[in-house]
Amino acid sequence: MNFRQLPDLIIHNANIVNEGLCQIGDVLIQQGRIAKIQSSITGFYHAKSIEANGAWLIPGMIDDQVHFRDPGSPQKGRFSTESVAAAVGGITSIMDMPNTQPATLDLAALQYKKDIAAKYSMTNYAFHFGVSADNLNIVENLDPKLVSGVKVFMGASTGNMLVDDVQVLERLFANVPTILLSHCESTPRIKQLEQYYRQKYGDAVPAVLHPQIRDKQACFNSSQLAVALAEKYGTQLHVLHISTARELCLFKNLPLDKKYITAEVCVHHLSFDESDYAHQGHLIKCNPAIKTLMDKQTLIEAVAHTDRLDIIGTDHAPHTWQEKQKSYFQAPAGLPLVQHAIPALMDLVADRLLPIETLVRKTSHQVADLFRIKDRGYIREGYWADLVLIKENHDQQAVSQQRNFMYCGWTPFQNKTFRYLVDTTIISGQLAWHNQQVFLNCRGHALEIDR
Repeated sequence: MNFRQLPDLIIHNANIVNEGLCQIGDVLIQQGRIAKIQSSITGFYHAKSIEANGAWLIPGMIDDQVHFRDPGSPQKGRFSTESVAAAVGGITSIMDMPNTQPATLDLAALQYKKDIAAKYSMTNYAFHFGVSADNLNIVENLDPKLVSGVKVFMGASTGNMLVDDVQVLERLFANVPTILLSHCESTPRIKQLEQYYRQKYGDAVPAVLHPQIRDKQACFNSSQLAVALAEKYGTQLHVLHISTARELCLFKNLPLDKKYITAEVCVHHLSFDESDYAHQGHLIKCNPAIKTLMDKQTLIEAVAHTDRLDIIGTDHAPHTWQEKQKSYFQAPAGLPLVQHAIPALMDLVADRLLPIETLVRKTSHQVADLFRIKDRGYIREGYWADLVLIKENHDQQAVSQQRNFMYCGWTPFQNKTFRYLVDTTIISGQLAWHNQQVFLNCRGHALEIDR
């Protein structure tokens, strides 16, 4: 794409949220990048003008874990659909997980996914590399600039990507050449609890028992092991989707640049609790499980007012509606979330539970910093223009009244009416979503990893 041919854009009178400050101003975008940030910008009469009228302007969310299901599961999602849904939801960059078909366990599979994204992705993109017991030689020799991170499933996973052999983990933590991301659940404990509840209920295990089967102890045991290994080997570790209050003690309340072990929390663990299984059933079945109201409230408090949780992600993992109607052991785990993540987080802002400056820091600034993403994640002159304009939902438009762009066609937020909506999304200086219109010619960039 020739970014020099992009038309100039000016956003007027926005409430710009950036680096801990909120201030009214204008933003000029030229050749895909932010050219000027001033209280008033005039004279660019040829530029397309967007009037914000005081609405929030934030750097687009950089989602550090999504499952776009491409390649291998087109009935669930693909880059051409999920990236559009992400853009509509205010996510401008994504990092895709390796458990596709084929799994991203070698350089050929990695390049294949990059080629798909280059052709079809509306959002900017990067890819995490996978680990199995058989590809450690490849992992150890990876060029850190080629991938956003290396992902290890220390709990049950699809295919051959479960790694729970301690010797394999020791070697991985000792030799991984870049940031290591971990999914932490103790497989032996989960299998023991599955057997107990299967004997009690057969295949008709109620959905509400999911957090009892994949319980708090399973999460803590595995997270504790990951942190201990990282401390032993000095590994840069990022623990994904923390779901329990107890796990917070494993992470230091320090600024991002003062620690090498970090943690993420996901939108659904901040939005739902175990009482929601009664009406949502397997629609909110995910791994790790959504747990108690106390866990949710403690996670909200931790992400809003401490530095124990560094990043907010989605773990967007779509499945078909039909799959989600199956019995407990057949219904897959995972939720479609990219289209509604920012509106859901803005409800926490509206309730004064999450400062919007913190939302921006933990969905954009710190993601770019942690993964060393060049020239993104901030509203700064010279940086790529990945911007999102958020306006109040004055018409009280419910989610059920809006078009669902996620290919699976459903959302756990179906009955919600969010108080804020994404009005405009700009990706690498291109309009992707504006005034209820998708601009399908928008194409994202490969994220430049500056390691």
